[in-house]
Amino acid sequence: MKSPIEVFSDWVDLGKDVGMEKNHFEPVLEMINLFKSKNEFTSIDAGCGNGWLVRYLSNYKKCKSIIGVDGSLKMIEKARSLDKNNKYFCYELSNWNPKLKVDVVFSMEVFYYFKKPEKLIKQIHDKWIKKNGKLIMGIDHYLENEECHGWKNKINISTMKLISKNEWIKYFEESGFSKVTDYQFCAKDNWKGTLVIEGTRV
Repeated sequence: MKSPIEVFSDWVDLGKDVGMEKNHFEPVLEMINLFKSKNEFTSIDAGCGNGWLVRYLSNYKKCKSIIGVDGSLKMIEKARSLDKNNKYFCYELSNWNPKLKVDVVFSMEVFYYFKKPEKLIKQIHDKWIKKNGKLIMGIDHYLENEECHGWKNKINISTMKLISKNEWIKYFEESGFSKVTDYQFCAKDNWKGTLVIEGTRV
């Protein structure tokens, strides 16, 4: 089995990174809509891939700045080749902290690739987000969504945590987030939808 970073680096070579935007665009729009700011805001895309969300959000008039961070050098190189205006950093998320805290951190389909996602959530709460800022996380791979249960073997990936909705909520609350709320967007047939959890740092 390969590490998550190795798998996603391979996806760049295969052109599969393009499908990530297509498959996740609709639920990510719902995530963006959860963050309603009357003022200018700063943001981080945690696990930015080829930078599609960074490019999209940077067109918002109220988005003062947005940073993309990803552990795959090939993803970051592609993001930089497509976008000369925004900043991208190649680091495993747990080994990186921003110089300045931001108003909102978005992350789509990333946290369950970590052996201890609760530690990353705590780190983001403590070191990434301003007071009254938000973490908004979206995932398709979670216990209640039975359609995803075979993904780990299908992708042949070493780390892919299958965690229940309530356990994810617990991780947010134990990290210090308040007003923790969960949603399930874009459900259909046997697909339970994208699980989205938001929390506010008070």
